[in-house]
Amino acid sequence: MAATMRTDIGRKRKQNEDAAWFDEKRGVFVVADGMGGHLAGEVASQMAIDAVRRMAARHKKPSVDLLKKTVLGAHERIYLHAQGHAECAGMGTTISMMWRGGGYMYIAHVGDSRIYRLRDGHMEQITQDHSLVGELVRAGLLTPEEARLHPRRNIITRALGTEGDNTPDLLAADIRPGDRFLLCTDGLTGMVRDDDIERTLLDSKTIDQAANRLVEMALDAGGSDNVTLILCTGEEGKPWRRD
Repeated sequence: MAATMRTDIGRKRKQNEDAAWFDEKRGVFVVADGMGGHLAGEVASQMAIDAVRRMAARHKKPSVDLLKKTVLGAHERIYLHAQGHAECAGMGTTISMMWRGGGYMYIAHVGDSRIYRLRDGHMEQITQDHSLVGELVRAGLLTPEEARLHPRRNIITRALGTEGDNTPDLLAADIRPGDRFLLCTDGLTGMVRDDDIERTLLDSKTIDQAANRLVEMALDAGGSDNVTLILCTGEEGKPWRRD
């Protein structure tokens, strides 16, 4: 697979608490958005990424059970670390990861980072936000645009390392020739509308051009949060090649 990654501190934050990693040869991709006190969010997100890297190093093929075990194991390690380090009390992180196996992307997801698939000129969100406004959208009480601008949009209902429900959503998304995938934190989706993201993916000539443009759009819209994304496609070449 061909992939590229970008992360930016944004225009308002003092540190970058996002983390991301991918192995395009293995088809493994993950983003995490940390939260907590000073630097604690950065610790939590990196611990989540490290758990995925260890999993990919030890196993040859993905499975739903393996992804679930990895995510819950990361949750346990983050939670115990926070209990033993006062400066990390209350830290947590989202995680959105996928691993290609045959004709499917195996996906595990907790929080409000997102995974999108662009297919046949249409982009769809294939993860579900674990957030207050996400629940209100699914209940029909908010539109997606109202949720994007809602003052309580940053309240998430599931996160690794925190009390409460930490169960990952698990799914297998089929892959077709020409599919493109975007993994991103809410520093992108909170700043840029889905239809503008879709248009950028469609209009960009290369994977790197698309990634650069998406970060620029988030910053131009205010850059109120860290911005992190991974773009990947199953077919390197026309119409989406590297620079």
